[in-house]
Amino acid sequence: MAQNSRKKPNILVTGTPGVGKTTTSSLLADATQLNHINIGELVKQKNLHDGWDDEFDCHIINEDLVCDELENIMDEGGNIVDYHGCDFFPERWFDRVVVLQTSNPVLYDRLSNRGYQGAKLSNNIECEVFQVLLEEAKGSYPEDIVIPLQSDSVEDISRNVGMLTDWVRSWQPTS
Repeated sequence: MAQNSRKKPNILVTGTPGVGKTTTSSLLADATQLNHINIGELVKQKNLHDGWDDEFDCHIINEDLVCDELENIMDEGGNIVDYHGCDFFPERWFDRVVVLQTSNPVLYDRLSNRGYQGAKLSNNIECEVFQVLLEEAKGSYPEDIVIPLQSDSVEDISRNVGMLTDWVRSWQPTS
């Protein structure tokens, strides 16, 4: 639910790794002058983690520390949060939750090109097949603010950024 005091919206861009969250978020931030917050980078920069997961080759984020770090920033509004998880962020933070989705062959190629292999590759492909992030978003936020968008190509990303830019420009705080 939107905070009444915000003058600009907050958007969560989520989805399986490799669907284009950071590309979409960066382009949207450029188009709207909203602040892009890449949670993975924030976790590394501010040490908001509980160590390293050797199996999945990534930090184990401390969700409480992340939320504490973002609380005041999110209350101000004007943010695009980019992360592959969404169920630990407070519902009140977001006015729109975008779940990017990609076809399996495209996602497989993107993740393989990033060096994903073994369990990390197969788990991420399975998450996309079973629409885990879409279901997580629908279970965590009001369904009317959750929108799935296809993100297979440059054209898809461009269309998504254009549509979201129009949405940001027409957004009004809830009274």
